Amino acid sequence: MKDFFNIELTLRLLGLDFVQNALLAAAVLGVVAGALGPLIVMRRMAFAVHGTAELAFTGAAAALLLGMSVAYGALAGAVVAALLLALLGGKERERDSVIGAVLSFGLGVGVLLLWLYPSRAQNKFGLLVGQIITVDSANLMVFLVSGAVVLGVLAVVYRPLLFASVDPVVAAARGVPVKLVTPLFAVLMGIATALGVQTVGVLLVIALLVTPAAAACRVTASPLRATVLAVIFAETAVLGGIVLSLAPGAPVSAFVTTIAFTIYAVCRVIERRRLSTTRTSARVTTETATATEAHR
Repeated sequence: MKDFFNIELTLRLLGLDFVQNALLAAAVLGVVAGALGPLIVMRRMAFAVHGTAELAFTGAAAALLLGMSVAYGALAGAVVAALLLALLGGKERERDSVIGAVLSFGLGVGVLLLWLYPSRAQNKFGLLVGQIITVDSANLMVFLVSGAVVLGVLAVVYRPLLFASVDPVVAAARGVPVKLVTPLFAVLMGIATALGVQTVGVLLVIALLVTPAAAACRVTASPLRATVLAVIFAETAVLGGIVLSLAPGAPVSAFVTTIAFTIYAVCRVIERRRLSTTRTSARVTTETATATEAHR
């Protein structure tokens, strides 16, 4: 238990190459997750993130079995999942059932592939809850390139994508190619999910792609401010989680999710207090106006 607060050990571990690689990869992931998160929340695609993560898990498990890079396997699986969800779940009333079908299929096949994998159980466990030692120089390059691609494409399509996220019917009427933007965003989300799987694992990737953005949307209605706050919250959660996990050697995901949820809880409290203050001010204004009219 004392290792949880062993600052000397933590500082020593921060000097290791694989830890520095993990922190750089996590920093990239934080920016990507923060940039996409508010759009995911606005489009109500939190469940889709979880479904995409399951097929990213399947792709990673297949890569593990074939002796290939887990990063490429997770990316391939996540992109396939994103395209399936975008093409099959185009109608909102069908979305949840399509996600459930894809999720269960991906999880089932992934479990089978892990069962066929003959090597260490540690590698299997790392896919589920994250394992920073898997981020080597090659994987770091995958993070950097993938992050640059996601952010570059997002910068190009952000305005029509935001319009389609807020009101897809009006956006389509105004000429926004909604049918093109939707699967494109799904692919971007899939890539981000695949990156998150390698850091916080399949089971808890939603903590980075959704929770920071959900927290940001609680304290501001501005898409730009929500994006900035989501990036800050995601960076705080993922970098703080990695640093806190070093000394005890515990799974990174436990710390990342705890920090992310704490931020979310604080933002909810701020929102509640702000709404309470607004209502009080409105009531006082109304009472003052009524009293003035009565006096006249």
